[in-house]
Amino acid sequence: MTLDGTNTYVLRTGDGIVVIDPGPWLEEHLDAVLSLGSVSLALITHHHADHCGGIELFRELTGGAPVLARDPAASGADAELPAHGERLDDLGLLVLDTPGHTADSVSFVADDGESVLLFTGDTVLGRGTTIVSHPDGDLAAYLASLELLRTAVPRGALLLPGHGPTHADAVAVVDQYLAHRRQRIEQVRAALDGGARTARDVVEVVYADVDRALWPAAERTVEATLAYLRATG
Repeated sequence: MTLDGTNTYVLRTGDGIVVIDPGPWLEEHLDAVLSLGSVSLALITHHHADHCGGIELFRELTGGAPVLARDPAASGADAELPAHGERLDDLGLLVLDTPGHTADSVSFVADDGESVLLFTGDTVLGRGTTIVSHPDGDLAAYLASLELLRTAVPRGALLLPGHGPTHADAVAVVDQYLAHRRQRIEQVRAALDGGARTARDVVEVVYADVDRALWPAAERTVEATLAYLRATG
């Protein structure tokens, strides 16, 4: 589910390093992050434990560096991120609400005038596709988030995902995600027309070629797709 593990990103600033997604409760990982400098701030892309499960240990090791998230109660953060479309003071990081994978998913855009970086958490991965984690996740919101991301950065912006490798053209990857998700919606619709009644029925048809270990995640995405189809017809 986490591909090669969780990607933690470290941004150097004049006031210390800013950490995006400190990761799970894994001391070796956090020690490696902290070896890069004094932490001034941490940002959370969403509340899943592989991105922020080690937040208490992180606070202990950093001496209480502040942590921001869209939903502090869910992620264990200290305070809420700036509103959608606003920038973090001093950093210039643009905050984008990109719900769908989870209700509290956010992405960040960094632009230094020479290069543009797009940090997507689990909204867009570096390999494969993400789940829409029903019922917290919502497919309509997810599709809207993908449409937002494809216009939020220029062609050639670097994709920095929560899992998997980076990519040289974030917009191209987002376009692939949109095409794949629309294809899946039509496959689910066809499975229903063919007699499937439950999310599990649909998974057995649509995800027949996928490792069965991933079927529970696929079933949650199908549940989100069924809810989307009920709402949109």
